[in-house]
Amino acid sequence: MDLPPSDGHAFGHTHAHGPVPPVSRHLRKVIAAILVPFAAAVVVGLAVLWPGGAPSHPRTGIGFDQQSRHGKVAQLVDVSCKAVGSVPPAPPGGGTVSDACQKATIEVTSGPDKGTTFTEIVHPDETRRFTKGQGLVLAYAPNAPPGLRYSVSDVDRGFPMTVLAVAFAAVVVLVGRLRGVTALIALVVSFAVLTLFILPAILRGHNPLLVAVVGGSAILLASLYLCHGLNARTSVAVIGTLCSLFLIALLGSGFISWSHLTGNTSDETGVVHTLYPDIQLKGLLLAGIVIGSLGVLNDVTVTQTSAVWELKDADPGANWRTLYAAGMRIGRDHIASAVNTLVMAYAGAALPLLLLFSIARAGVGQVAGSELVAEEIVRTLVGSIGLVASVPLTTLLAALVVNADRRPSGAAGTSRPRGGSHRHRK
Repeated sequence: MDLPPSDGHAFGHTHAHGPVPPVSRHLRKVIAAILVPFAAAVVVGLAVLWPGGAPSHPRTGIGFDQQSRHGKVAQLVDVSCKAVGSVPPAPPGGGTVSDACQKATIEVTSGPDKGTTFTEIVHPDETRRFTKGQGLVLAYAPNAPPGLRYSVSDVDRGFPMTVLAVAFAAVVVLVGRLRGVTALIALVVSFAVLTLFILPAILRGHNPLLVAVVGGSAILLASLYLCHGLNARTSVAVIGTLCSLFLIALLGSGFISWSHLTGNTSDETGVVHTLYPDIQLKGLLLAGIVIGSLGVLNDVTVTQTSAVWELKDADPGANWRTLYAAGMRIGRDHIASAVNTLVMAYAGAALPLLLLFSIARAGVGQVAGSELVAEEIVRTLVGSIGLVASVPLTTLLAALVVNADRRPSGAAGTSRPRGGSHRHRK
């Protein structure tokens, strides 16, 4: 089995210098000899580790492990906090406490108690405000007394989230056309692998790193080949991404152990560990680093490979050294922007935590040394090292592959004129 002869362009593509010859059959076989066994290993890994759904557990009623129902705000009236016996706490800095509360009548709209109501008092200092008719998510405690079974857990955001998702899909398809459609299909496949394989397999107690590598590799193969076609150019990007991904896994494992990170730094991980004690939290942290780096790596490797292919299109006589040097000039700009993007993304996610350290006036060393921040630092820097390493590696592979078995049209003994186009050796 070998790869199709396309070099990433549509068949019959021409440019100012004539048609670009595809990568040779021999080189396609070499690439296939690397990727076909790897793809087979990924399929075997999926089959062996397939969880068959998340394991069941008794409901604890804690956090996201609560049962839920749908509800809505049926009535909303202004009341005196003192009159309803619910005085809000005094502000930390002192000052006057407002007596303007709201009494919300909440109607249950799903489940066996549909149509029943209960009341919630909203204090003036609460950030969440209700409006009449607003949809809500209700926490349901079936073992509690009848009047205490329901409480407001969150706002129902289903409709705006659906509108946003439809708008996103429409923009992708309108701008990307067929490529946009394949990108959306790849996105669906990625979420399917994440929700049907990676998360349940980790809950089943399988090694989180092994699950992340197998699942991440499946996402990588499906998304890149769906979006960019089964060809040598995509295969080079796949190989570059895989090498960088394994480097990230190796570095992440080493620095998580060296830094004595436990992975148990949030309420969510605490709840997960309580419900499933066999889960390795360190492995869960490492799996998150691997999966979180995958998307940015795809972007970098695909861009670098495409840049080298286009450089070869523009100058068919360029050798691999020239292509590598030109590709690295592009890659350095890509590194600068991508690393900054990665760091800012993690900093934005941890912004409330950084604000707390700023309020406490803790020193930089103390902040960086705390496990909460150290975890983000390891996550960011390990991912960035893999990202930076992917640029020269992928650029070199692309330069070697795109230049293999190709010669300038004017080179002595290599020109085979046939209607003004070049041919490649079989």
